[in-house]
Amino acid sequence: MKLDVSLVKEIRDKTAASVIECKKALEEADGDKEKALVILKKRGMIISQKKAGRETKEGIIGSYVHINNKIGVLIEVNTESDFVARNDEFKELVKNLTLQITASDPRWVDKESVPEETLAQEREIYKEQFKNKPPAVIDKIVEGKMQDFYKANVLLEQLFIKDEEITVKEYIESKIGKLGENIKVKRFVKYELGE
Repeated sequence: MKLDVSLVKEIRDKTAASVIECKKALEEADGDKEKALVILKKRGMIISQKKAGRETKEGIIGSYVHINNKIGVLIEVNTESDFVARNDEFKELVKNLTLQITASDPRWVDKESVPEETLAQEREIYKEQFKNKPPAVIDKIVEGKMQDFYKANVLLEQLFIKDEEITVKEYIESKIGKLGENIKVKRFVKYELGE
């Protein structure tokens, strides 16, 4: 199958995957751009899952102060090596995460960071709101509401502000695939004047 070079370039620009990976994905998708993007996304996730167990001892602390000087964010993002921590792409990732926190105001890094008592409290509120529904329906509603709660309050579950077709977690996974090292957001804090 002969591939259109401009299509390979377009996919490469969109995903930052290697030319060879873009060609392979297009061939596997029979020239369908959207299917090729899905294939590359899945491969990126597979790469990031393989890296997930690796220790992250290096990294950087990023900061952002909003133009009005009334909001500031500090974040610690870790990776495996100092070499990647000094990489411009890694620094861009950290900067984008500070912008995400400024704009979206998450309270926790990941689902595991949310205290159990907070989750129990949220579930009780939703159960109370829909108490007149059948029990099986209530459970489904509560689970849907909990997913919304995570998207609003958990950094990794939020839609990425620069590409709302992916979550912050998927954005980080794409960088893991590209940089070849595990990346973890360890912690962040947002300061707002008057709070």
